[in-house]
Amino acid sequence: MTATKRTKIFKSGNSAAVRLPASFAPPPGTLVEVREEAGRWVIEAVPVDVPLINLDGIYGSCPGIQPITDRSFDERPSERLAREVAECAAASGKITE
Repeated sequence: MTATKRTKIFKSGNSAAVRLPASFAPPPGTLVEVREEAGRWVIEAVPVDVPLINLDGIYGSCPGIQPITDRSFDERPSERLAREVAECAAASGKITE
């Protein structure tokens, strides 16, 4: 047996809103989908699971691209400057921190 409750539609800004009775209310922040079916309004919670992107259709579509095997990257300018200052200080006999 399906529970039935009555509620009123009210205006919220420029939108029409429905206040759900506490016995039907999902947790605050729940994303819902609203649609009209044969003159009836249907409100359903959107599934929480995030679908994974299927890459099967594009796999191999760029045959010239190879995976990165060398993970050594250039050092950042700030790291290079700090290293050069430390080397210069060490060469001149001054120690900086």
